[in-house]
Amino acid sequence: MAKEKGRKLIAQNKKARHDYAILDTYECGLVLTGTEVKSMRQGRASLVDGFVSVESGEAWLYNVHVPEYSQGTWTNHSARRKRKLLMHREEIDKLERKADEAGHTIVPLSLYFKDGRAKVEIALAKGKKEYDKRQTMREKQDTRETNRTISAIRRKQRGTV
Repeated sequence: MAKEKGRKLIAQNKKARHDYAILDTYECGLVLTGTEVKSMRQGRASLVDGFVSVESGEAWLYNVHVPEYSQGTWTNHSARRKRKLLMHREEIDKLERKADEAGHTIVPLSLYFKDGRAKVEIALAKGKKEYDKRQTMREKQDTRETNRTISAIRRKQRGTV
């Protein structure tokens, strides 16, 4: 069997980038059971309600939904169990210090396979207020409109040349 290369995306948390201001990102390994890996290889997982907590010097991923493997037996995993994250001690300590500050949290951004190993990208984030979310949406809309007008002008120029 050939070894996998590259990155295969399983799940992405798009809402996290809307609800939080991302301050710093980390790539972590996951401690998984066999049926969890098989279920993820089928592209089945959800990060919507997920969060990371540091307990007694270890980072844990909570509320990430990995459905039970369809061909699994009594050894199947629980869909929303907590999963241990594999990180360096310095990274865990830094995350714990920053997450203790008011308004900061740690959220998962994406779940993927990298060279055959399951990884999760987590982020140290600060919650946005409602007006911040509106401002972000307004900026996106403005850049979209600007790009549309520029492309329309370029199409007109190409048509007359």
